[in-house]
Amino acid sequence: MLCTSSVAGSREQAKRIHDRLAGVPPSAAVLEQMSASISQGDVNQAAYLAMDNSSFYTVTLKNWITPWTNEEADVFAPLNDYSATVIGIIRDDVDFRNILSGDILYVGDNSLNLPAYSPNNNAHYQALEDQQADLKTVLQTTTQSALLGLPSDATAGVLTTRAGAKAFFKDGTNRAMFRFTLINQLCTDLEGLKDTSRAPDRIRQDISRSPGGDSRIFNNSCIGCHSGMDPLAQAFAYYTYQYDVVNDPEGENGHLQYNTSGQINPQTGSRVQTKYLINGNNFPFGFITDNDNWSNYWRAGINKNLGWDESLPAQGSGAKSMGWELANSQKFAQCQVTKVFENVCLRSPQDAQDRAQITTMTSNFRQNGYQLKQVFANSANYCKGE
Repeated sequence: MLCTSSVAGSREQAKRIHDRLAGVPPSAAVLEQMSASISQGDVNQAAYLAMDNSSFYTVTLKNWITPWTNEEADVFAPLNDYSATVIGIIRDDVDFRNILSGDILYVGDNSLNLPAYSPNNNAHYQALEDQQADLKTVLQTTTQSALLGLPSDATAGVLTTRAGAKAFFKDGTNRAMFRFTLINQLCTDLEGLKDTSRAPDRIRQDISRSPGGDSRIFNNSCIGCHSGMDPLAQAFAYYTYQYDVVNDPEGENGHLQYNTSGQINPQTGSRVQTKYLINGNNFPFGFITDNDNWSNYWRAGINKNLGWDESLPAQGSGAKSMGWELANSQKFAQCQVTKVFENVCLRSPQDAQDRAQITTMTSNFRQNGYQLKQVFANSANYCKGE
């Protein structure tokens, strides 16, 4: 009687784990294997059996990642080089910090007769999706420096993919790229990081110091975000998304453009993109960007609690090193773990036990090579039911 109860429990847990991770029911054979693993106390093995199902990649991961690729957080956006690269990184147990700093890109296998990867359109990934290709098997790793024409030291994971550039470098001032990186990869918007105690010396000229004629608004509100954001977003000073505004207003055929050494923008007289010096008359005495040197003013003040890596310098040049600064924070790791927990458990952490589990999984994630499949397995184990 007790034995039968135990077997029934393991089968129910196996089915729940498979449903949560793969999004589809397991086959009878896989269910039996998973149940046996759980009965033997190896829930981790059971979870990895579930993640061996192709739907974990083509459905679960794609739907989880796709909202990060656009400002609207649209889960129905097409597969692109941003989402495919994150899927590949997870599949191959690549250090997840590479999503913000790596010279890495995933494309479809040549045997599929796809349109070649192009830095000017999304046809390659649209064809992958149209063919309903198995993302577990068809994605192949390559480098952005090989296919996007970027110097390796100018690559920064998903930040410098074509899709990332189209979503967050198009128009604007490149602050969007920084803000949505915070939202998607540190699980916080700028409002949650406001600190009016930071020095305003790196806030650009386009930010009025007396919006609406009232300087109190700047001192009590604007400065709280811009004093930290502007010196970090300076890392993107050489990037823009270039497209035909008249004939292609949505930028469907545009491309990431990066000013390499010796490439001078005629409007700025330096490698800095024009967008960094627009609206200079709003406050002529504001900071003038003349390079891509960044500084992290949030290493001190209330945002020190984001858990910055003290072994890293608090400043650098370019998107790669700034992405590495973000990716090595405690907040980055905790954010990934929390997002996985919510995706697998179908709820946010609710009580002290849940929060302790998040803390444990975050520590394990950081100590074990930032491999995200392990976090999925740990979350499935925690939420498998009794």
